[in-house]
Amino acid sequence: MREKFLKILLPDKYYSSVNQINLINLKKEGVRGLIIDLDNTIVPRKDEIVTEEIKDWFKLLSSLGFRVCLVSNNWSSRASKIAEELKIPLIAPAGKPRRKAFRRGLELLGMEVEQVAVIGDQLFTDILGGNLLKMKTILVSPMSSQDLFHTQLLRKLERRILRNIKLEK
Repeated sequence: MREKFLKILLPDKYYSSVNQINLINLKKEGVRGLIIDLDNTIVPRKDEIVTEEIKDWFKLLSSLGFRVCLVSNNWSSRASKIAEELKIPLIAPAGKPRRKAFRRGLELLGMEVEQVAVIGDQLFTDILGGNLLKMKTILVSPMSSQDLFHTQLLRKLERRILRNIKLEK
């Protein structure tokens, strides 16, 4: 039982940042769409500015033919502004890890589960939600240590779970 519980929390891949993800390999694996978290995945929590590096990464996604949507538990106007700036659809507040938001993401992308990967910085929201629908899941290290109180508590559990998982190169 414990192993099954832990398995549903484990990502398929683990990178230090979105920029490290091997997009060519993802395409070879049949991934054509990405459901991407916002806070601490593409912008530090509370930041309103998207870096040029992240903007370039989204341009690269587009040039490689990936369809993308943001799925965030954040309900602020900040999330909408970032999505508008990147010209990407947003589902927020998502209520992750519930499946509903991920299913909406699949609908927005017009794709099936096996064609989509979830990218996020949290095991208990992004990775769990993607794994519940049997999507490919990619964990990235959080961009900032700034988190909500309940997320800080979950981060302690995450560190214990991730202790033996190595970052992809």
